[in-house]
Amino acid sequence: MVSLSVAIGRVRDSPCCFVVPSFPNVDSHRQADSVHIVYIPRLNAEQDIPTLHAFMNANPFATLVTATGGLFATHLPLILRVSDGPLGTLEGHVARANAHHKLVAGEADALVIFTGPHSHITPTWYPSKIENERVVPTWNYVAVHAYGTVRFRDDAEFLSAHVARLTERHESARGSDWRTDDPPAEYVAQQLKAIVVVEIVITGLEGKWKMSQNRSMADVDGVIEGLRQSGDAQDLEVADTMEQRRVRHE
Repeated sequence: MVSLSVAIGRVRDSPCCFVVPSFPNVDSHRQADSVHIVYIPRLNAEQDIPTLHAFMNANPFATLVTATGGLFATHLPLILRVSDGPLGTLEGHVARANAHHKLVAGEADALVIFTGPHSHITPTWYPSKIENERVVPTWNYVAVHAYGTVRFRDDAEFLSAHVARLTERHESARGSDWRTDDPPAEYVAQQLKAIVVVEIVITGLEGKWKMSQNRSMADVDGVIEGLRQSGDAQDLEVADTMEQRRVRHE
C-alpha cells in the first residue's frame, strides 16, 4: 500500500505544532519514517477539535486526495458526522463516471483539504515599514487537513439517505424547501444510479490559521484596516478572522 504524504523529508526539528494522524494501512515503522503533516508554525497552529470541526462544517466544499494507483483528486461537498468515530466521519458522493471510486479497491489512505478565506497582504499596510524597509508581501489563509481511511460504497439505501441529508442542509440554507422527493421517483432513482457514496473515517486533523500572528500588534491593525478598506467580501472575512485570532492570543 502506498501511503499518502504531504511532507517530504523529516520535520522532527521543525518548530511546528501538529497532530500526527494514524494510518491503519501503513506499517508502523513506515509511519515513523514519513510523518504525514503540512508545514504549520506554532503561531499558526490550531489543534482544538471543535474549532476544526466548525471550520469544516462552515466550508464543506473540499478536495479528496488519494494515492492508490497514482495521485487522484476530486472536489466535492462533504457532510461531517461529528459523533461517528473519535474524530468524526466525512460522507459525500462522486459521479459513477469519475474513476476515483474505481482506483480505490476496499479501503485506502486519504487526505481531505478544506480551505477558507484568504487574501494577499501588502507590506504597505505595515506601519513598521516606515522604520524598516525589510518587509515583503505575504498571503493570509485558513486551511484544515483531515487524514483518514476512505472507502466508496455502492449502497442504494445509504446513498438515498445521504443525498437527502446533503440536500436538506444546503437547500434550507438558501431558504428553499426543495426535497429529493419533489421530482418523479423514477427520475430520482435514475440520477442516484449515476453516483457513488464515499466515506472517510478521520484519523488525524490539522488546522492552520495564518493570520499575521508573527507581526506586531500595530502591523496587525494596519493589515486589518487595509483589508476592510478594500471592501472585498473575502478581504472582510480575513479581517474578521484576524480580529478573532488577535483577541484569542492577547
